[in-house]
This record gives sequence, structure tokens and C-alpha cells, in this order.
Amino acid sequence: MDVVEMVLAGRVNKQIVGGINNHGSLAVGLCGIDGGLIEARTLGGGSHGRVGEVAKVNIKILSPLLEEGYIPVISSVANSSDGQSHNINADTVAGELAAALGAEKLILLTDTPGILMNENDPSSLIEKIRLSKARELIDTGIVKAGMKPKVECCIRSLAQGVKAAHIIDGRTPHALLLEVFTDAGIGTMVIGRG
Repeated sequence: MDVVEMVLAGRVNKQIVGGINNHGSLAVGLCGIDGGLIEARTLGGGSHGRVGEVAKVNIKILSPLLEEGYIPVISSVANSSDGQSHNINADTVAGELAAALGAEKLILLTDTPGILMNENDPSSLIEKIRLSKARELIDTGIVKAGMKPKVECCIRSLAQGVKAAHIIDGRTPHALLLEVFTDAGIGTMVIGRG
């Protein structure tokens, strides 16, 4: 866990912050431990080691940063109530933060086009899907492996008030712009209750 913490909260976080700052914006690097931003709960009663899930989110530390125009870059390391650090799935953390902040959209970047009906066929991309269908794809095993936590995160964030969640291929040039500012988009948008 010490190595995970050094890499995620240290090296990787600072590389992302530096990249954003080098492009003219102001970023601030944080992890879930900072200011009690995220409280972890041990996943599976400890059977997964120091892997956790989000127990609580406290956005007080983020509000002044956002008001001043800073971009928070948050690594997914957080402490549990007993002070033990845990690694939490980054998609899960993003979804819980989006919900706590009352975000309009949650956008997850991945290395696939989005949710696929056939994981080996990029042309089977589902461009738009409702919550009920997303749950069904998990239940039937169509959504599995690394895509499963992403879709679960979308479902949870939408259930907590986020209006739309997107899963897009971060390898595509200008992926965010294409998804947000075009009618067609490039990934999968998960919407609606039910």
C-alpha cells in the first residue's frame, strides 16, 4: 500500500497536475486523505487487502478551490475511520465525487469505445442507454471485467442526481470535445432512472 500511495498520490498525481498547469490552467493535486475528502471502507471485509470503497465524501476542501478556478486532481487513496489507507477504484471515486458536487455530467475515459454489446466488436457500441438496460447488461454478463465498475459507477452517480454519465475512449483525439459538443458523440451515454 505504501508503494500504491507513493505512485498514485505522488508521482502520477503530480504528473497530471504538471501537465494541466503547463497548458495554462491551474491544477491542485489532492488525494482522498487530504482534508478528509474521502473516507474509505474496507472492501469485502478485508479479503481484498487494503482495497476499499467510498464510505463518505466531504467536499468542503474542494469548494474554495473550485470557486477560485482551480482544477482539483484527486487520486483515489483514502483512509478508513481507523486511519488505514486504502486504494479505491478511481472510477468509483469519480462517480461519488460527481454526485457529492451535484455535477451535471460524469465522464469516464477508458481504452475502449464505450459499452459494447460484444466486447470484441467495436462496431457493437451502444451510444445511449438507460439505467435499467445498463443494470440488465451487468446482470446478464455482457458488461464484465474492467467495464463493470465503470457502468456501476455511472448507475450510482445517476441514482444520486448526476444528469448524464459518459464512457468514452480517451485515446481518441479530442474525445471530450467530441462527446460533449457534438450531437452524435463518440462513446456511450448513460441516462435516466428506471
